Amino acid sequence: MHIPDGFLDMNIAVLYYLLTAIVVGICIYKIKKDGIDEKRVPIAGLVAAGIFAAQMLNWPIPGGTSAHFVGGAVAAIILGPFLGCIAMVSVVSIQALVFGDGGITALGTNLFSMAIVGVFVAYYIYKALNKYNTKIAAFVAGWIGITLGAINTGIATGLSSTFQYAITTTVPIMGIWHGILGIIEGLITVAIIAYIEKNREDILYISNKTKNKSRSGKK
Repeated sequence: MHIPDGFLDMNIAVLYYLLTAIVVGICIYKIKKDGIDEKRVPIAGLVAAGIFAAQMLNWPIPGGTSAHFVGGAVAAIILGPFLGCIAMVSVVSIQALVFGDGGITALGTNLFSMAIVGVFVAYYIYKALNKYNTKIAAFVAGWIGITLGAINTGIATGLSSTFQYAITTTVPIMGIWHGILGIIEGLITVAIIAYIEKNREDILYISNKTKNKSRSGKK
């Protein structure tokens, strides 16, 4: 989902830059307003580093793009939507600026797909389902998060006259292929979250919030 330079019309690229800047600004504001436990800072670094390494593995798919593990759901479930978004922003930005994985003009779009859609969609799906079954919640969050992020990529490229395929081609290709490969994303997400839940449940964002609310209620 790392769109290279030359695939997007500049008006679309600028629009996504603006949208991404607004959401990232809100995330930074929320983190500053709510405060952050110092113990979670190194956790955020470890999550970002792990996702960064995993994203370097790419599989080509038809339509001029590729698929790979994204990790938005993992970041969202462990760090929460706001810090998770910032962690993903750092991952995708470093890949583009240092390793050339994704173009500079397309960075706003790539961030919107992976750091915003992938994170926030996954977070709210997990939040809604984890009270029933955490494994199913993690799977669906990972699966739907990456699929909708890919569809957004298909929309952006398909609407661009500089890209050779129309939106009627890009959206189905990105949606269908990532919907299939998203099963792998979901399974990896389940494995990671299940391991953490078993060994260090206290670092999971939603788990922490639930426990804090329970303690507040007892008081």
